[in-house]
Amino acid sequence: MQDETGGYHIPVLLETAIEYLVGDADGVYVDGTLGGGGHSLRLLERVGDQARVLGFDQDADAIAHAQQLFQDERRMTLVHSNVVHLSDALTQHDIPMIDGILLDLGVSSHQIDVPERGFSFRHDGPLDMRMDHRHSVSAADIIARESEEELARIFFTYGEERHSRRIARAIVHAREEQPITTTGALADIIATATSPAHRKKTLARIFQALRIAVNDELRVLEETLDHAFAALKIGGRLVVISYHSLEDRLVKRFMRYEAAPCICPPQAPVCTCGKTARMKILSSKHREADESEIRRNPRARSARLRAGEKIHA
Repeated sequence: MQDETGGYHIPVLLETAIEYLVGDADGVYVDGTLGGGGHSLRLLERVGDQARVLGFDQDADAIAHAQQLFQDERRMTLVHSNVVHLSDALTQHDIPMIDGILLDLGVSSHQIDVPERGFSFRHDGPLDMRMDHRHSVSAADIIARESEEELARIFFTYGEERHSRRIARAIVHAREEQPITTTGALADIIATATSPAHRKKTLARIFQALRIAVNDELRVLEETLDHAFAALKIGGRLVVISYHSLEDRLVKRFMRYEAAPCICPPQAPVCTCGKTARMKILSSKHREADESEIRRNPRARSARLRAGEKIHA
């Protein structure tokens, strides 16, 4: 499929995501991570004239791009905010409940490819990584302020990096000589603490960990899943695309909990928890991009899609 978003970002698992998402053709839908707008474009093609789509993004660049992309689309409403604030936005727009929400997690191609955003070790630029520039703490601030122990915890917890202590120690030693303010400087320091054979994967893990820490992504995701599920009508759909194991495990755990009819210990003779299954999992196993999509868009390789339908309030 041709990229209709002007090269801003190629949507991942496009047809699969929209197929799971759309139930009522005249419903209200939320694109919780608008990015380049590709998923919303396809969604608007699938729904009717009475449908409504709210597109959320905390990134000012994404909102500016979407304003051009959807300038003639009356069914589309743009919200410059993190989707964790979904409840407030629905109240503001007088929307009591929604028919579906899509969360395409992670970082967009545009954010990665613009050096000034500081998301990638492949381009030298300011060590920033903020999804929303209205937030005050950047990756450079974390690198400058946090202790060796806290840096190691960030790298191990959010990047699953087994050499986290060694890398944290190298960073602390280097910042005593001069501030670390660019992606290139940080990458060079990491390179001194890792072997060439594993350097690229280590860099990816450390940069991922910093991005998650800067944007508080896992806590925000947990809150967003709760708010999204609460906003769904009965029969409404939740579709989530994640790109690393930390996100995917969190989404999987959330959906399994909501789909479970009982959470009593296995040894309990009778159920006493009183829990009700509130979700039907639509994707019994996560969905992945096929080889043809991966050839067109290598960033789709790590994508995992999970979907569920609300069956009980």
